[in-house]
Amino acid sequence: MSIAAALTLTACGGSSDDDADTASISLQNCGRTVTLDGPAERAVTLNQGATESALAIGAEGRMVGTAYLDDSIAPQWQAAYAQVPVLDEKDYPSREALLETRPDLVFASYSSAFDDKAVGSHESFDELGIATYVSPFACKDKSQRPRVAWDSIATEIIDYGTLFGRESEADDVVAQMRATLDRIESAAPAKGRTIFWYDSGTDTPYVGGNAGGPQLIIDAVGGTNVFADADGAWLDGSWETVLKANPDVIVLADASWDTAEAKKNHLRSDPALRDLTAVRDNAFVVVPFSASTPGPRLIEGAAAVGEQLGGGRA
Repeated sequence: MSIAAALTLTACGGSSDDDADTASISLQNCGRTVTLDGPAERAVTLNQGATESALAIGAEGRMVGTAYLDDSIAPQWQAAYAQVPVLDEKDYPSREALLETRPDLVFASYSSAFDDKAVGSHESFDELGIATYVSPFACKDKSQRPRVAWDSIATEIIDYGTLFGRESEADDVVAQMRATLDRIESAAPAKGRTIFWYDSGTDTPYVGGNAGGPQLIIDAVGGTNVFADADGAWLDGSWETVLKANPDVIVLADASWDTAEAKKNHLRSDPALRDLTAVRDNAFVVVPFSASTPGPRLIEGAAAVGEQLGGGRA
């Protein structure tokens, strides 16, 4: 069974909403305590990662708003997504629009959401009795961020299950992630191949470094990251490094703000880059940006890379 199909079954399976524990909920998040009187019933998710984390555990019935997509919602969650009001598809909503939904909990993938230039600070929501949660991988204080790993991704998914009162659904998502990862690692379709993960940029490439989602995917498929010595999840690389490495495969992040096709055109038109082996051989792998960041879709990104490298369906 593909990961997409498996997650569809998880999201559409029996709901634990009716049986959710009404006791208060409390957990730690980026040095703050998130407290609710019971499972969230009127949540708003800001950023695609937060939205899909909620949809992955079938929490659409407890959501009153979403915002800010990087690309398309995964097919297995589109029907659920259609049930939730979209406050702003391409950006953060205004604070007023968000508050009009009367949320009890606001989730975000990035700490920039809780800025006065976006929807307002955590403290401003505290004053209104509204809980807030940000992805641990985006804590404003970088020292509080966990290392990006499959275990820490599982922990965030479990946090969503706790806050929505859907613990068993979150456990199912994590179990499927681990089973799929085992199959991808066993196939190792990129063994012996070097991979350049190209996110964006032309003058200077923005690349996948050694500490984020791209590295986890490259490790899963058995490849070697051209920027394995570059510390960070995402960072400015150099074309000189890419030319010297002459990668076997180029992974292209496909996002609404920088498409895979635009990056292909740049590589094919540049006098030096067009002679790279991967460009000449059309050895491109395309992954939605949303499947390259820590969350329930990262395993889909690994499966997609494996399939496009000839590893079969995960």
